[in-house]
Amino acid sequence: MVAAPRLEARVRPMTADDLPAVGALERASYEFPWSEGVFADCLKAGHGCWVLTVEDAVAGYGILSTGAGEAHILNICIDPAHRGQGLGRLLLVHLLAAARSRGAERVFLEVRPSNPVAQQLYRSLGFVEIGRRPRYYPARNGREEAIVMARGL
Repeated sequence: MVAAPRLEARVRPMTADDLPAVGALERASYEFPWSEGVFADCLKAGHGCWVLTVEDAVAGYGILSTGAGEAHILNICIDPAHRGQGLGRLLLVHLLAAARSRGAERVFLEVRPSNPVAQQLYRSLGFVEIGRRPRYYPARNGREEAIVMARGL
């Protein structure tokens, strides 16, 4: 048996040139996607914005807001074609390290109850549920609540 070659993945800062690829990935991943304008605003606002590349192509991204000793993961996504390979964990670990380096002592995020794979990833890295936000996410039949999770750094 021949082992599959290991993909070369790296995380680097997002630039405006990445916005078309990030937007395309967002649209491919979510029924109610952020617009490229929202990502551009995150860059302009100085949020931590990174892309994960595989073989130099954008295969994921993460957006992190920090302030007052806290961080909030605003968006994290891996290309459906690359899921299940540990890339989400790699990107999330990068976001946690970035939050720590920006002085955060605690990190928050929201996740859909209908996304158990993401919930498991977050739990495996120390996140715990601390509450719920009713009607937080747009959904096909109205709105879906969010599970709020947090962990210390």
